[in-house]
Amino acid sequence: MTNALTLPTTGGSIESYIQSANSFPILSQEEETSLARRLWNRGDIEAAQQLIMSHLRFVVAIARGYKGYGLPQADLIQEGNIGLMKAVKRFDPERGVRLVSFAVHWIKAEIHEFIMRNWRLVKIATTKQQRKLFFNLRSMKHGLDTMNPQEVNAMAVQLGVKAEEVVEMEKRFNGSDISLEPASEDEDDIFSPINYLTDGTEPSQLLEKEQITHLREEGLQQSLDCLDKRSRHIIEARWLREKDTATLHELADELGVSAERVRQIEVKALQKMRGAIKVSA
Repeated sequence: MTNALTLPTTGGSIESYIQSANSFPILSQEEETSLARRLWNRGDIEAAQQLIMSHLRFVVAIARGYKGYGLPQADLIQEGNIGLMKAVKRFDPERGVRLVSFAVHWIKAEIHEFIMRNWRLVKIATTKQQRKLFFNLRSMKHGLDTMNPQEVNAMAVQLGVKAEEVVEMEKRFNGSDISLEPASEDEDDIFSPINYLTDGTEPSQLLEKEQITHLREEGLQQSLDCLDKRSRHIIEARWLREKDTATLHELADELGVSAERVRQIEVKALQKMRGAIKVSA
């Protein structure tokens, strides 16, 4: 269904995309039911497109709730749109619920999966309970101060995780990156972290670290070599550039396929690379 639809692109200005998404009228319940029946009974792609277009604004609203994870808003919206399309495809108009209520689960599921694949702090979130902690810690905290032991224990019980996991996740959320290099030529910059950090690593440990780094780089190269040309291009553009990483829509436009197809290729390529790295290890 997704290949036959023409949706507004998030590849340009995010503000113009949001304006475009908000320009589509919200459907009445009668209009929504009629369109959903056309799709459900006859596979009407035009009806599917109208249902999707009228709900793009809700995807934007949901995606805005995930700004704190440091990922491009355009990518969050795109992933949410994929969830919306999946919801429209599965929506049964005879259930008596509005599409937006049904679609929220699918939209959030796609955004959550995207964040879990990309965010640098998710190594701790390996179980279902930890994933729940990951996505609920911000909203469940009372204020910005560090939680006291009673609050930590209460949250741990509520979410089904260990108190230590709550503390660790809170530390990760509260931690901020600082620049090691001075940002200007001000004399005060002599006190920047790079000037007083020392490396107490013994030579043997340093050599071991260099060997491990070399092996990892070699493993990455071998895993890239196992990919076809298109898959490798997608992985390099999405993951291995130092800056200006490509969005799903940008690659979709470049390769002449849908953004969903790019995402599928990316997922399969990453799985293949993980397999290759495990074998070489």
